[in-house]
Amino acid sequence: MSSSLIDYLAHFSQYGNDAACVFPRGYRTVRWSYGELLGYAQRLATRIEFLGIGQGDRIMLWGANCGEWLAAFWGAMLRGVVVVPMDQAATPEFAARVFAQVGAKLLISSRELRIPSAPVTIHFEDLSQLSSAKPLDPVSLTRDDALEIVFTSGTTGEPKGVVITHGNVLANLEPIEREMQKYLRYERIFHPLRFLNLLPLSHVFGQFMGIFVPPLIGATTLFLESIKPSEIVRTIHNERVSVLITVPRLLGSLRELLEIEMTSRLGEERMRSEMERASSEHFGWRWWRFRRIHSRFGWKFWAIISGGATLDHDDEEFWRRLGFAVIQGYGLTETTSLVSLNHPFKLGRGSIGKALPGREIKLDDSGEILVRGDSIAKTYWVNGSPISAREGEWFRTGDLGAVDEAGNLYFKGRKKNVIVTAEGMNVYPEDLEAALKSDPAVRDCLVIGIEHGGNAEPCAVLVLNSREPHPPNTAASGAPNIVPVLNETSVSQSEPRVPHSARFSQGGVGAEASLLVTRANAKLAAHQQIRQWVVWPDEDFPRTSTQKPRQDLIAAYARAQIADSTTTARADAGLSGVEAAIASVTKRKIQSSAMAKLEDDLNLSSIDRVDLLTALEQRYQVELDETRFAEATTVSDLEQMLHEAAAVPPISHYRYPRWAQRWPITWIRTVIYYLLTWPATRIMARPEVIGREHLDNLKGPVLFVSNHVTYIDPGPLMFAMPRRVRHSLAIAMQGEMLAQMRNPPKSMNVFRRAVEQLSYWLVTALFDVFPLPQRSGFRDSFAFAGESVDHGYNVLIFAEGRRTTDGTMSPFRAGIGILAQQLRIPIVPMKIEGLFPLKQENRKFARRGEIQVIVGEPVEFAEDADAEEIARELENRVKNLSPRSHRDTEKVRSQIGSSQK
Repeated sequence: MSSSLIDYLAHFSQYGNDAACVFPRGYRTVRWSYGELLGYAQRLATRIEFLGIGQGDRIMLWGANCGEWLAAFWGAMLRGVVVVPMDQAATPEFAARVFAQVGAKLLISSRELRIPSAPVTIHFEDLSQLSSAKPLDPVSLTRDDALEIVFTSGTTGEPKGVVITHGNVLANLEPIEREMQKYLRYERIFHPLRFLNLLPLSHVFGQFMGIFVPPLIGATTLFLESIKPSEIVRTIHNERVSVLITVPRLLGSLRELLEIEMTSRLGEERMRSEMERASSEHFGWRWWRFRRIHSRFGWKFWAIISGGATLDHDDEEFWRRLGFAVIQGYGLTETTSLVSLNHPFKLGRGSIGKALPGREIKLDDSGEILVRGDSIAKTYWVNGSPISAREGEWFRTGDLGAVDEAGNLYFKGRKKNVIVTAEGMNVYPEDLEAALKSDPAVRDCLVIGIEHGGNAEPCAVLVLNSREPHPPNTAASGAPNIVPVLNETSVSQSEPRVPHSARFSQGGVGAEASLLVTRANAKLAAHQQIRQWVVWPDEDFPRTSTQKPRQDLIAAYARAQIADSTTTARADAGLSGVEAAIASVTKRKIQSSAMAKLEDDLNLSSIDRVDLLTALEQRYQVELDETRFAEATTVSDLEQMLHEAAAVPPISHYRYPRWAQRWPITWIRTVIYYLLTWPATRIMARPEVIGREHLDNLKGPVLFVSNHVTYIDPGPLMFAMPRRVRHSLAIAMQGEMLAQMRNPPKSMNVFRRAVEQLSYWLVTALFDVFPLPQRSGFRDSFAFAGESVDHGYNVLIFAEGRRTTDGTMSPFRAGIGILAQQLRIPIVPMKIEGLFPLKQENRKFARRGEIQVIVGEPVEFAEDADAEEIARELENRVKNLSPRSHRDTEKVRSQIGSSQK
């Protein structure tokens, strides 16, 4: 039996060279081995010791899932420091209150997340810059020592944290480890298993699947910034993911994506028939029936772990019929996440598993689930000090359940007042009510949960002060006499494809309610946002004899009105969400106006448009046509696009040739280059290379940025590069042209179509080109560029986006600034001089030195540099390259060197 979680660091040595975590960093992907992860953890532990932070002191972790989050957690543990994890979506005000309440001495966070009152802050982005040190001897810890304090209450109520000890975690981890030992001999066949963890590491279930379980078998944990269903599927396939760990809402979004694609391919009637046939088939037949879907996810993907909220029965059945194992668990923060867990090979359909060894479950007379065992937290942290978390031997979960004869537990609903959303987030009505009541326009309010698929979403019922009085009605009987106003505000990144929507009122009570809810949402965290509300038609709620609101009547009225309004409401949804996305991108508050002009009224720059497109796709989980998006002029145009995109699956016209970067194509390309391309360039172009010394000591990968003159530009540019660079160079080419070459118009004759298609395969194989569309699809191209860089390839971009027509450079497209900012590699400006006159004269051969390739000095930009400014700076650097400027620079350097001597 382990004395603390520090004992589990032995697994890091056992699997030292295996990949521990994979996470995005801009357009790049970072991969850390277990040895590297431990090394970073020890660096941080050394820094913590240097800062005088000792055993039992508290520090806060705040940021997105990443390797640095894991390193900070393990590093703090090495020094016996108590971690206070904070959800990335938490408001700065709430984070600051928790920081002060626990008396934290250090904040470790993403650079954009700050707490002014924190005495010391270490940013995740700076962790690699910490000086390495000799491994420290870990402190002596016991099972009773605190590991972390997880705060579960909202932003406006008094924060309450659950103190979780090493023993609480070990009580859940040890039985899982014992069960895994039985299957390790089979795991070796598929090693390493890869987990795609979409749950936040600030939550205990996310920690179990992202921090504690993977080291037991040397598994790799992948994190993903995007929650777009298409991106999730792409990552599962490309990274050969074995298990997806997520919340029910994202499973519903993935299901919707697959259903749309299956309906488009098979037709609705056949799709339903296939699903019906699979309901009672053996696993093997189900797998074969939907082999095309398994191929899309990748052949290693076999299981889904759903946690944090109740999985809808229809969603569970859908994935089961496709041939995937769906594993559910049950637990709370107070139970250190797990109470029960489905066995991956002995699934109880519809259940949330059997009790794990070491804990007991029973139901009281009302059906409430009671739990006891070593995993139950004993202490809460409230008002700056610990208090007891137990009122007896058994812990009351506040949830209702049932147990069958086999011991499987079934979730039946929630007894306590907390609203648990489909993302697994706890929303406390009191927090939302406090935010609403702080507005003088609100006389009273009540927040209820609107049930959906076993989970709930908060809905506010409002009594307003500034309203025309209505005649008395039979409110006590629950029969109000006016139709309520419904609306929605901003939509978080975890929203489904089609946002919750309801009738929109342009003025009067509706406009007033919309404004006050928007003001309240500004005080709330992302998961607490109020997206549904009803205006109560009378001057007060119906009340009991003790003057308490009649919650049963109020809730029944609100649910009935929302149910009646859902269908007609969908036509008007999304406007407020678009406005909220614009406000988040521009960092400005805007007035509600559907006809607001994106450039004139809202002053959106080209970079703002790119960011807004990404924000809307992530919020609504759709893929938008980038060409139409670029042409949109008003907020209404964007909202219309969202509605259309929700119903039509996007079709990509571009293919990214990963095969061109694999053997034997790489070997063939090198041979052909020196047999044909290099001699042709030397004989016909005879270019003079100026500034090649700038590349002599430059370590790749490198991003090359050049002007664009003719279609032969890659030849002289490659000629100017050292061998080590040109042998691993990916070149961006106009995407629209490549797409037409790959799929020529049917109006072309057969011979020309064959020539075009052959040209596509040749140019792709011999020059490793990839599509970079001028308008639609550029973000996928940037992602491919990042993937190429991860594989050690240099990238060449013609930043003007088109060839020159008059010999002068066109302005660089803003996208080059985004790419340069996100790749975070050296950028080398290059320029081709003298080629345009040959083009005009239609000459095939140049005189020696007539064509010049000028290589500029490498440049790197700060991580927080503005993308638009980067684009302009690179444009100026390329424009100013000339033989004379190079000679002047060399002359100045020579003079400086002589003076120093």
